[in-house]
Amino acid sequence: MFFDYAYIILIFNRLRRWLLALLTILLAFNINLIANKRINLSDSVPDFYKENYLRYSNFIYKDNIKTLLIYKSGWELSNPIIELNSNEQIKLSFDDLDADVKNLRYKIVHCNSDWTPSDISYYDYLEGFEENILGDYKFSFNTFQKFTHYNLLIPNDDVKFKISGNYLIKVYDGFDEENLLVTARFLCVEKKAQIDATCNRAMMPDIALTHQQVSFKVSTPINIPNPQNELKTVILQNFRWDNCISGLKPLFISNNEYNYNNTEGNCFTAGTEYHYFDIKSIRYQAERIAGIEYRKPFYYVDLVQDSPLRFKNYIFNSDLNGKYVVKIQEGEDSETDADYVFVNYTLPYDYPLIDGNIYVIGGFNNWQFIPENKMNYNFEKKQYELSLKLKQGYYNYQYAFVKDGTNLADNTFIDGSHYETENEYLILVYLRENSSRYDKLIGYQVVNSNVK
Repeated sequence: MFFDYAYIILIFNRLRRWLLALLTILLAFNINLIANKRINLSDSVPDFYKENYLRYSNFIYKDNIKTLLIYKSGWELSNPIIELNSNEQIKLSFDDLDADVKNLRYKIVHCNSDWTPSDISYYDYLEGFEENILGDYKFSFNTFQKFTHYNLLIPNDDVKFKISGNYLIKVYDGFDEENLLVTARFLCVEKKAQIDATCNRAMMPDIALTHQQVSFKVSTPINIPNPQNELKTVILQNFRWDNCISGLKPLFISNNEYNYNNTEGNCFTAGTEYHYFDIKSIRYQAERIAGIEYRKPFYYVDLVQDSPLRFKNYIFNSDLNGKYVVKIQEGEDSETDADYVFVNYTLPYDYPLIDGNIYVIGGFNNWQFIPENKMNYNFEKKQYELSLKLKQGYYNYQYAFVKDGTNLADNTFIDGSHYETENEYLILVYLRENSSRYDKLIGYQVVNSNVK
């Protein structure tokens, strides 16, 4: 067969030029498309990742704000729960490291049992002004880190509660409600239900060594026509909302008594006792402190290195169930005299985890898995490390593993889980009557896993 090679080469060169021209056009189009996407990138960012996105949880929005606390006034280890129409108050406090005086204001929002905003006006749940001034502040005294300490007690002369339920307080700077500093949760209860509860080792054989089961029954004089839908329950472990159990339905109903003795749906991973450290004084090394060093302008505290407890037997130690207390040993007023120090955590690990990250969490950072609380791996020392700026006091903490692509914490990955662990469980009972547009909190009960 005869081939005209000159003709074939001519056709090949023409095809090559056409393909190059086509590729040039496509490349230009893609570059323009990418440029447009970059220009409009801010429009595609989810609101949740924006700095001032309102979160219906305990959250700090500014880097200069530290040490957010909310509890029933009188005892800083108490849960933030008060009784409706009582003399009890909620206390909110935090520090501003800018150390100036800001024109702070606050609003209070009523929420459903799942912390979505209720479909009611503030006139329905508050007596007083919708927006109020937060003017109770005092300056730090004799500290390396200067700060302004803010306190707020509610209810007060400016605002009182008309109804029970979940409440969120939001504090912002000036008249710009979107310029948020902090948000914090608290509860207001009207005691119209009695709750009898127990906490025991889980009954299911496959989780009996690692889980705890909370069983309870609710009795109320209120006539509830449709308890399967009108009654709502939430169980919290150590007042953590991120791993709460909700949506349980009563198994048995008899004469306004509702039994929730579920054998599967009300089981929690027991975990282990919390790690702890004491930095009430920086003049000496308290328990679990490996070293204290002043490096201008702050003190640095090295904690005793923690070892993973996952495959070890249960060890009891008395803890605060994840909470913390601000306290200084050598001062008169811990709110203003306690200083800020850098606390260094270390966790030995032979290799870095490739499918997730380890976080240090506790009540002091609201159990949040944010970059500030993520540990970094030191290849030379074969350990995870983290340094946090904390106010003097007594702290509980634990290590949590969060797998990539999820927002669920595994508190057992590092330290394991034992059914003997002491935990505190809070049972909340809500009622939404058919004609109502909000959830009432009609009762609560605390039960400890060590009390039988």
